[in-house]
Amino acid sequence: MSTHSLYQQKFAKRVGHNNSVPKFSHSLDSVRSFQFEIQFHGVPIVSLPNTDQFTLAAKQVGPVGFTVDDIPVDRVNDKVFYPGKPSPEEVTVTFDNLNSDLIMQGLWEWFTSVYDPHYGELYGFKCDRMSILTLGARNKPSNQIDLFGVYPKSFKTAEFNYSTNDFHTLEMTFRYDMMDTFGR
Repeated sequence: MSTHSLYQQKFAKRVGHNNSVPKFSHSLDSVRSFQFEIQFHGVPIVSLPNTDQFTLAAKQVGPVGFTVDDIPVDRVNDKVFYPGKPSPEEVTVTFDNLNSDLIMQGLWEWFTSVYDPHYGELYGFKCDRMSILTLGARNKPSNQIDLFGVYPKSFKTAEFNYSTNDFHTLEMTFRYDMMDTFGR
């Protein structure tokens, strides 16, 4: 009885090696199929150094898009539609494993620069651009979506639950004015 598995025997016959085992490909990530990074450009945060641009890993990024409203026109026996006002949607990002208090404090500071819950004041500061990068093989960007005129609309920490062993996450919802998308 051979100590090699059936898979190893068939693979060895196919490639012509006797004891070779397939190697892992760098184009396949065994942990996640995709990884995401969010880059912020021009965020109004005083406590973080170099806020012209900083990058955070994201666990989940919600759908990003625009919606065009319909203008219905009723005629005698039919109804036709024309494109109306376009409006951007919101995007929700779940940040994973924010173990740095400085980054979490910085994101909270940005949120309070839009609306300060301590004083009930509304300021409305936006960042210049937010880039959503999809990382592919060897952690190189394979796709990028740029959002312009971005501000945080909601700030939610994950549930504090002792029974789970998950990383602590932060969920933020962002509103934007314009978007541009392209592959790399």
